[in-house]
Parts: sequence; structure tokens; C-alpha cells
Amino acid sequence: MKLARIFKGDKTIWVVFFLLSIISLLAVYSSIGLYAYSAFASKTPTSLFLRHLLIVVVTYVVVAALSHVNYRYFSRFAVLGYWAAIVLLVVLLALNRGRWFHIPVIGQFQPSEIAKVVLIIFVARLLALKKEHVGELGTFLMLLIYIAAVVLLVLPENFSTAALIFLSAYLVMYFGGVNKTYWWRLFLVGVVLVVGFLAVSYYKYEKSLGQTGEETEMVMERQETWGHRVYSWINPEPDELTQENMARMAIARGGFARLGVGTTVHARLMTQAHNDFIYAIIIEESGMIGGLLVFALYSVFFFRCIRVARRCKGRFGALTVAGLGTVIYLQALVNMSVAVGVLPVTGQTLPFISYGGTAYLFLGCALGVIQSVAADVEVHEKAGDEPQPDVDPEQIEESKTEK
Repeated sequence: MKLARIFKGDKTIWVVFFLLSIISLLAVYSSIGLYAYSAFASKTPTSLFLRHLLIVVVTYVVVAALSHVNYRYFSRFAVLGYWAAIVLLVVLLALNRGRWFHIPVIGQFQPSEIAKVVLIIFVARLLALKKEHVGELGTFLMLLIYIAAVVLLVLPENFSTAALIFLSAYLVMYFGGVNKTYWWRLFLVGVVLVVGFLAVSYYKYEKSLGQTGEETEMVMERQETWGHRVYSWINPEPDELTQENMARMAIARGGFARLGVGTTVHARLMTQAHNDFIYAIIIEESGMIGGLLVFALYSVFFFRCIRVARRCKGRFGALTVAGLGTVIYLQALVNMSVAVGVLPVTGQTLPFISYGGTAYLFLGCALGVIQSVAADVEVHEKAGDEPQPDVDPEQIEESKTEK
């Protein structure tokens, strides 16, 4: 009973989170070695593992704390969070610092991780407030402008994250009941633009091969980076010791069933084994059984989120849970697809498993919001209460006064 009071929300989601964090600790412990020695002269694998353990513990505290908050407060916070994310992204671009701020003691801080979470909540808020006009073109364009502002600020330095943010927020619009004709037309236009961008990037990179001087330096630009990734995916070089090839070899070594935590060979050669390619290391050490287990855990998590959203009587709460569940599930699918070679390298981490940092913590915030809605659903279902306004807590008081 005491644990139930601390860990509020959907119990199955808590179990999934617990299992993912255990897998994370085992996988990071196995794969952190080369990263520690290559990136930090003063760090050891043990010290980095303990840092990851601390992040995991702090994330548990964050999720548990947020699960006790009335989820309606997140509606108001989303407005502040949205504009704070915009400011941080603008400053980051202006300073030309790449994807991260470097903060003493804390380390790297990635504003796009904040934007990924708050944008979903912000769009859910707008859809709840505009429910009477959700099918109108004006509402569709308004939502699109807010989403595009974030996506365009993330895009110059991180194409994959920008695409993930857009797709997740755009799906929330679909869930929220916007005009489907507008939605599908823009979706098809977006697909054409993305395919066109990747095709042009591929062509420019292919054309630059073999050139020298300034033309070779062009390959290091972001578009050429994606051109290189797509080119390497379409035209793999089996004899090169790339991260992608070593991930494939790790998966092949794992076979169907292999129990050997800490017996990885390929993690000793991969600088991103603890992060982007950690799924390959999990399969190397536990076989395809371990890989399928991880996939099943994310799938269970997603369908439990959908279940919570369907049970939630409030429009804001339902859309928030559906949107946050979608962004976490999509990110997991992208990471796993890269590891097995279905997609080119994207740089997306595996949620709640990859080495911890701000990305781990902010996804923990998303999970805390989901559990807050789930806890509210359980309370009102047990009490048999009628649906209440769920955009701002003050609306509840106003509705009581009117009665």
C-alpha cells in the first residue's frame, strides 16, 4: 500500500519502466568502456556507470513526483515551457553551439529534448481549448505554425529529431480531430519534401566523393552528413569498421538465444555502443529473445498509454497521454530500426535504456505526466465522478461556482 501511494498511475507502465531501467543498467555497464576512455581522460567506466545510475534514480523520483501532480496544471505550464524552449533554441542557434549547451557540473544540455515534450502538451492544450473549432482551417493553420516554429529551429542541427517532433505533434493533431483532408494533404507533401531532401543530400554527397579542397569540407555540413548516412545505408562497405557494420556483427553474434551479460565483444570497438547502438549490444548479449523482449516492452507501454487516453474523460489529458506515448514509442522504433539496418543512422537514443543525461530526464518528465493522467483516471473511475474541465484547475472551481 505504501508503494502504491508513492508510485501512482498505471501499474503496468511502472513495471515496464522498471524492466527497461534494469536492462539499461546492465547494457550500459557492458558498453560504456570505450566511451569512457576515448571521451574522458579523467573518467573511468565505473564512474560513468555510477553517473548513469544516479540519473536513473533521479528520473524515478521525477516520475513519482509528477504522478502526484494534478495533470491539469501541466496545461498552464505548457505555455511557459513552449516559449522557454523557443528562446533556448534561438539562443543555441545564435551562439552556433550545435545541439547542446555545455553547463558546468551538469554537462551537456539539449533544448530539443525539452521541446519534444512540451510541444506535445502545448498542442494538446490548444486542441482542448479549440474543440468547438477544431475542424476549421484557421485552427489547423494555427497549430501548424506553433509546431513549425519549433521544428524549423531544431532542423538545422538535428534533422532526425526535427522529423520526430513534427510527426509526433502532427499525429496529436490527427487524434484531436482536425480536418482529415487538410491533414492528409499536408502529410503527403511532407513525405515528398523529406524524400526530396534525402535524395538531394545523397546526390550532393555522391558528387563530392573524390573531390578535394573546399569541396571536401562541404561534406561536413549537416546536409552532407545526412547524404553520407543515406549513401552508407544504400551502399554499405562490409569491410569498413563503421558503427553500423559493428552493430550488424554484434546482432549476428547474438544469434537467437545467448545469455552472457558483460560478454560483448563489439562494444569494446564502438564509441556509441552505450547510446545510439545499445540495442545491438543487448541482442549480442541476450540474442534475438532479448531484442524481442525490449520491443515487446515498448509495445506494451504504448498500448497502455492508448488505454489510459481512451479512459480519460478530459480532452487535454487524453491527447497529452496519446501524444507523449507516441513520441516515446516512435523514438524507440527508430533507434531499434537503425540498429538492425532498416533505417540509416539517425542519432536517436533508445528511451529509458541508452546512457542517461538530459534526454533520459526529460523523457522521465513525459512519463510522469502520463502517470499523472493515469492516476487521475483511476481516482475518478473509483469515485464515479462526472467528467470535469481539464485544461486548467481554475476551470474546475469556476464550474463548481456556476452550479
